[in-house]
Amino acid sequence: MKSLQSPLTSLPRLGSEYDQWCRREFAILREKIEPYVVEMTMPCPYGLPHTARFSQASFDHLTDRQLEVFFAAGYRRNGNSLYTMRCWDCHACVPIRLRPDQFQPNRSQRRAWKRNQDLSVILGELELDLGHLGLCDLFLQTRYPRERNRAYGYYGEFFCNTIANTRQMQFRLDDKLLGASIIDIGENFINAVYFYFDPSEARRSLGTFNILSLIELCREMDISYLYLGYRIAETRAMRYKGAFKPHQLLLGERWVEVQKGPELQP
Repeated sequence: MKSLQSPLTSLPRLGSEYDQWCRREFAILREKIEPYVVEMTMPCPYGLPHTARFSQASFDHLTDRQLEVFFAAGYRRNGNSLYTMRCWDCHACVPIRLRPDQFQPNRSQRRAWKRNQDLSVILGELELDLGHLGLCDLFLQTRYPRERNRAYGYYGEFFCNTIANTRQMQFRLDDKLLGASIIDIGENFINAVYFYFDPSEARRSLGTFNILSLIELCREMDISYLYLGYRIAETRAMRYKGAFKPHQLLLGERWVEVQKGPELQP
Protein backbone atom coordinates (compact mmCIF):
# COMPACT_ATOMS: atom_id res chain seq x y z
CA MET A 1 0.00 0.00 0.00
CA LYS A 2 1.85 3.08 -1.21
CA SER A 3 0.34 5.92 0.79
CA LEU A 4 -2.73 6.94 2.72
CA GLN A 5 -4.51 10.25 2.45
CA SER A 6 -7.29 11.33 4.80
CA PRO A 7 -8.90 14.64 5.79
CA LEU A 8 -7.40 14.67 9.28
CA THR A 9 -8.05 17.86 11.19
CA SER A 10 -6.27 19.29 14.22
CA LEU A 11 -6.35 17.10 17.31
CA PRO A 12 -6.68 18.11 20.94
CA ARG A 13 -3.73 16.70 22.89
CA LEU A 14 -5.32 15.13 25.98
CA GLY A 15 -8.31 13.56 27.63
CA SER A 16 -11.64 12.13 26.49
CA GLU A 17 -12.01 14.73 23.73
CA TYR A 18 -8.66 13.61 22.30
CA ASP A 19 -9.79 9.97 22.28
CA GLN A 20 -13.09 10.87 20.62
CA TRP A 21 -11.23 12.72 17.87
CA CYS A 22 -8.90 9.75 17.41
CA ARG A 23 -11.80 7.30 17.13
CA ARG A 24 -13.53 9.44 14.52
CA GLU A 25 -10.39 9.92 12.46
CA PHE A 26 -9.44 6.25 12.75
CA ALA A 27 -12.87 5.33 11.35
CA ILE A 28 -11.91 7.30 8.23
CA LEU A 29 -8.55 5.54 7.97
CA ARG A 30 -9.99 2.08 8.66
CA GLU A 31 -12.41 2.39 5.77
CA LYS A 32 -9.52 3.25 3.44
CA ILE A 33 -7.20 0.44 4.55
CA GLU A 34 -9.71 -2.44 4.67
CA PRO A 35 -9.03 -3.52 1.05
CA TYR A 36 -5.33 -3.86 1.91
CA VAL A 37 -5.62 -5.68 5.25
CA VAL A 38 -4.08 -9.16 5.43
CA GLU A 39 -5.01 -11.71 8.08
CA MET A 40 -2.16 -13.94 9.33
CA THR A 41 -2.25 -16.83 11.79
CA MET A 42 0.59 -18.50 13.67
CA PRO A 43 1.33 -20.03 17.08
CA CYS A 44 1.15 -17.40 19.80
CA PRO A 45 4.48 -15.49 19.82
CA TYR A 46 4.07 -14.94 23.57
CA GLY A 47 3.88 -18.64 24.40
CA LEU A 48 0.18 -18.83 25.20
CA PRO A 49 -1.72 -21.99 24.14
CA HIS A 50 -3.69 -20.25 21.40
CA THR A 51 -3.46 -19.48 17.71
CA ALA A 52 -2.49 -15.85 17.16
CA ARG A 53 -4.33 -13.93 14.47
CA PHE A 54 -2.70 -10.74 13.16
CA SER A 55 -4.62 -8.19 11.11
CA GLN A 56 -2.11 -5.96 9.32
CA ALA A 57 -1.48 -3.63 6.40
CA SER A 58 1.79 -2.35 4.90
CA PHE A 59 2.59 1.22 3.88
CA ASP A 60 5.30 3.20 2.10
CA HIS A 61 4.53 6.42 3.96
CA LEU A 62 2.36 7.68 6.81
CA THR A 63 2.14 11.14 8.33
CA ASP A 64 2.92 11.72 11.98
CA ARG A 65 -0.78 12.38 12.62
CA GLN A 66 -1.88 9.16 10.93
CA LEU A 67 0.58 7.13 13.00
CA GLU A 68 -0.71 8.80 16.15
CA VAL A 69 -4.28 7.81 15.30
CA PHE A 70 -3.25 4.20 14.61
CA PHE A 71 -1.41 3.93 17.92
CA ALA A 72 -4.40 5.45 19.71
CA ALA A 73 -6.50 2.66 18.12
CA GLY A 74 -4.20 0.02 19.63
CA TYR A 75 -2.09 -0.79 16.59
CA ARG A 76 1.57 -1.77 16.75
CA ARG A 77 4.38 -1.28 14.21
CA ASN A 78 6.55 -3.99 12.67
CA GLY A 79 8.78 -2.59 9.92
CA ASN A 80 6.49 -0.81 7.45
CA SER A 81 3.45 -2.74 8.67
CA LEU A 82 0.87 -1.79 11.26
CA TYR A 83 -1.04 -4.59 12.94
CA THR A 84 -3.55 -5.41 15.62
CA MET A 85 -4.43 -8.72 17.29
CA ARG A 86 -7.77 -10.33 16.44
CA CYS A 87 -7.35 -13.75 18.00
CA TRP A 88 -10.47 -15.94 18.02
CA ASP A 89 -10.30 -17.43 21.52
CA CYS A 90 -7.89 -15.15 23.40
CA HIS A 91 -7.89 -11.49 24.43
CA ALA A 92 -4.71 -11.46 26.51
CA CYS A 93 -2.90 -8.76 24.46
CA VAL A 94 -4.16 -5.48 25.91
CA PRO A 95 -2.63 -2.22 24.57
CA ILE A 96 -1.21 -0.09 27.37
CA ARG A 97 -0.12 3.55 27.41
CA LEU A 98 1.04 6.08 29.99
CA ARG A 99 0.40 9.75 30.51
CA PRO A 100 3.92 10.88 31.52
CA ASP A 101 2.61 14.02 33.22
CA GLN A 102 0.53 11.86 35.60
CA PHE A 103 2.94 9.00 36.31
CA GLN A 104 4.02 8.42 39.91
CA PRO A 105 6.86 5.89 40.48
CA ASN A 106 6.50 3.27 43.19
CA ARG A 107 9.26 2.31 45.61
CA SER A 108 10.71 -0.42 43.39
CA GLN A 109 10.81 1.91 40.39
CA ARG A 110 12.53 4.64 42.40
CA ARG A 111 15.16 2.10 43.43
CA ALA A 112 15.70 1.05 39.80
CA TRP A 113 16.10 4.70 38.81
CA LYS A 114 18.66 5.32 41.56
CA ARG A 115 20.52 2.07 40.84
CA ASN A 116 21.22 3.11 37.25
CA GLN A 117 22.34 6.70 37.72
CA ASP A 118 25.87 5.62 36.76
CA LEU A 119 24.66 5.00 33.18
CA SER A 120 24.79 7.43 30.28
CA VAL A 121 21.51 7.62 28.36
CA ILE A 122 22.07 8.72 24.75
CA LEU A 123 19.32 9.36 22.20
CA GLY A 124 20.43 9.14 18.59
CA GLU A 125 19.92 7.61 15.17
CA LEU A 126 19.09 3.95 14.68
CA GLU A 127 22.57 2.39 14.51
CA LEU A 128 23.41 -0.88 12.83
CA ASP A 129 26.90 -1.67 14.09
CA LEU A 130 28.70 -4.66 15.58
CA GLY A 131 28.18 -3.49 19.17
CA HIS A 132 24.41 -3.25 18.87
CA LEU A 133 24.09 -6.38 16.75
CA GLY A 134 26.22 -8.37 19.18
CA LEU A 135 24.23 -7.29 22.24
CA CYS A 136 20.90 -7.85 20.50
CA ASP A 137 21.99 -11.36 19.44
CA LEU A 138 23.13 -12.14 22.99
CA PHE A 139 19.78 -10.99 24.37
CA LEU A 140 17.74 -13.00 21.84
CA GLN A 141 19.80 -16.16 22.25
CA THR A 142 19.64 -15.94 26.06
CA ARG A 143 16.01 -14.98 26.50
CA TYR A 144 14.38 -16.69 23.50
CA PRO A 145 16.73 -19.50 22.35
CA ARG A 146 13.98 -21.67 20.84
CA GLU A 147 12.94 -19.01 18.33
CA ARG A 148 16.43 -18.72 16.82
CA ASN A 149 15.90 -15.07 15.90
CA ARG A 150 18.91 -12.96 14.93
CA ALA A 151 19.71 -9.29 15.34
CA TYR A 152 20.10 -8.71 11.58
CA GLY A 153 16.51 -9.83 11.07
CA TYR A 154 15.21 -7.65 13.90
CA TYR A 155 16.98 -4.55 12.60
CA GLY A 156 16.30 -5.17 8.93
CA GLU A 157 12.68 -6.35 9.13
CA PHE A 158 11.34 -5.04 12.45
CA PHE A 159 13.11 -1.85 13.53
CA CYS A 160 14.02 -0.16 10.23
CA ASN A 161 11.16 1.43 8.30
CA THR A 162 10.04 4.40 6.20
CA ILE A 163 6.78 5.26 8.01
CA ALA A 164 7.99 6.47 11.42
CA ASN A 165 10.65 8.70 12.94
CA THR A 166 12.54 5.85 14.58
CA ARG A 167 15.37 6.50 17.02
CA GLN A 168 17.58 4.48 19.36
CA MET A 169 18.28 5.23 23.00
CA GLN A 170 21.53 3.73 24.28
CA PHE A 171 22.35 2.87 27.88
CA ARG A 172 26.10 2.83 28.49
CA LEU A 173 28.40 2.26 31.44
CA ASP A 174 31.42 4.26 30.34
CA ASP A 175 32.03 2.82 26.85
CA LYS A 176 30.19 -0.47 27.45
CA LEU A 177 26.75 -0.83 25.85
CA LEU A 178 24.32 -2.35 28.37
CA GLY A 179 21.03 -1.81 26.55
CA ALA A 180 19.25 -0.20 23.63
CA SER A 181 15.68 1.00 23.27
CA ILE A 182 14.11 1.30 19.81
CA ILE A 183 11.40 3.98 19.75
CA ASP A 184 9.18 5.86 17.31
CA ILE A 185 8.87 9.57 18.16
CA GLY A 186 6.00 11.77 17.04
CA GLU A 187 4.81 15.23 17.95
CA ASN A 188 2.51 13.87 20.66
CA PHE A 189 3.60 10.25 21.19
CA ILE A 190 6.49 7.92 21.78
CA ASN A 191 5.97 4.32 20.73
CA ALA A 192 8.21 1.81 22.51
CA VAL A 193 9.10 -0.68 19.77
CA TYR A 194 11.66 -2.95 21.44
CA PHE A 195 14.21 -3.05 24.24
CA TYR A 196 17.16 -5.40 24.57
CA PHE A 197 19.90 -5.49 27.20
CA ASP A 198 22.88 -7.39 28.56
CA PRO A 199 21.39 -10.46 30.35
CA SER A 200 24.29 -10.44 32.84
CA GLU A 201 23.03 -7.06 34.13
CA ALA A 202 19.60 -8.32 35.19
CA ARG A 203 20.06 -6.99 38.74
CA ARG A 204 19.86 -3.45 37.40
CA SER A 205 16.19 -3.85 36.33
CA LEU A 206 17.06 -2.27 33.00
CA GLY A 207 13.58 -2.87 31.57
CA THR A 208 12.12 -0.71 34.33
CA PHE A 209 14.87 1.90 33.92
CA ASN A 210 14.18 2.01 30.18
CA ILE A 211 10.50 2.89 30.71
CA LEU A 212 11.40 5.47 33.36
CA SER A 213 13.88 7.03 30.91
CA LEU A 214 11.20 7.14 28.19
CA ILE A 215 8.83 8.85 30.61
CA GLU A 216 11.49 11.49 31.28
CA LEU A 217 12.07 11.92 27.55
CA CYS A 218 8.33 12.48 27.02
CA ARG A 219 8.33 15.13 29.73
CA GLU A 220 11.36 16.88 28.23
CA MET A 221 9.75 16.90 24.76
CA ASP A 222 6.24 17.79 26.02
CA ILE A 223 4.84 14.52 24.63
CA SER A 224 1.47 13.46 26.04
CA TYR A 225 1.40 9.68 25.45
CA LEU A 226 3.87 6.83 25.83
CA TYR A 227 2.71 3.62 24.14
CA LEU A 228 4.24 0.51 25.71
CA GLY A 229 2.78 -2.14 23.41
CA TYR A 230 0.85 -4.98 25.01
CA ARG A 231 0.34 -5.76 28.67
CA ILE A 232 -0.13 -9.54 28.87
CA ALA A 233 -1.02 -10.63 32.39
CA GLU A 234 -0.20 -14.29 31.68
CA THR A 235 3.35 -13.52 30.49
CA ARG A 236 5.97 -12.31 32.95
CA ALA A 237 8.02 -10.46 30.32
CA MET A 238 4.94 -8.40 29.35
CA ARG A 239 3.17 -8.19 32.73
CA TYR A 240 5.60 -5.79 34.42
CA LYS A 241 4.32 -2.88 32.32
CA GLY A 242 1.17 -2.86 34.45
CA ALA A 243 3.22 -1.76 37.48
CA PHE A 244 3.60 1.73 35.96
CA LYS A 245 0.63 3.67 37.30
CA PRO A 246 -1.53 5.36 36.56
CA HIS A 247 -1.78 3.77 33.14
CA GLN A 248 -4.48 3.31 30.54
CA LEU A 249 -5.65 0.05 28.95
CA LEU A 250 -7.53 -0.17 25.67
CA LEU A 251 -10.57 -2.28 26.52
CA GLY A 252 -12.79 -2.62 23.49
CA GLU A 253 -12.47 0.74 21.77
CA ARG A 254 -11.98 2.88 24.88
CA TRP A 255 -8.95 3.69 26.99
CA VAL A 256 -9.69 2.95 30.65
CA GLU A 257 -7.52 4.45 33.37
CA VAL A 258 -6.02 2.24 36.07
CA GLN A 259 -4.91 4.18 39.13
CA LYS A 260 -4.16 1.62 41.84
CA GLY A 261 -5.21 -1.82 42.93
CA PRO A 262 -5.58 -5.04 40.93
CA GLU A 263 -5.17 -5.10 37.17
CA LEU A 264 -8.23 -4.75 34.96
CA GLN A 265 -8.96 -7.76 32.77
CA PRO A 266 -10.23 -7.51 29.18
